[in-house]
Amino acid sequence: MDPLRLPDLRSLRDPRHPGLTDAVCEALSEAAEVALSRHHQPPVTRFAIDHAGSQNHRSLKWSAPTSAALRAWNNRDDATRDGAYIVAIAAVEAEMGLVALSRAETRTGADYYVGQGEASDLEDAVRLEVSGVDAGDQSEVRRRLVQKIEQTRKGRSNLPAMSGIVGFRVATVLLSDIEAA
Repeated sequence: MDPLRLPDLRSLRDPRHPGLTDAVCEALSEAAEVALSRHHQPPVTRFAIDHAGSQNHRSLKWSAPTSAALRAWNNRDDATRDGAYIVAIAAVEAEMGLVALSRAETRTGADYYVGQGEASDLEDAVRLEVSGVDAGDQSEVRRRLVQKIEQTRKGRSNLPAMSGIVGFRVATVLLSDIEAA
């Protein structure tokens, strides 16, 4: 993978990402394109990715959504949330080499379990809590990160955790490792 690019969203599927079926990957990628199209023009958007005190800039190649996709994802909140899932997973893979292993259960303080691709169970997984911000500025993205860190700390799980916040207008992904409370 080109170190200056995020992986193609539609490539984030089984078998490389065992927690994402073809259909789920396609749907989440479509949602991300709809969310991106509100603020950016294809074919490339450059994202700032903050993780562990460092910032990298990575390009994301994407296509304009079809008119059918725009109608199907007309609910702004759903498109923002679901699009953020796939963009955050792409950033976690690019920055940390982790892949989506499974969708997380309710009340775990996470949306997905991520880890090394060869993991056959979730013992060594990391909980990933994701949120998307549609039109907010950098301060709104950072506020959302604080909220999600608190939510994740309250989750019913003893696995390590991280949060990924995607700001679509500001083309930013904040990844934060979460210390146990």
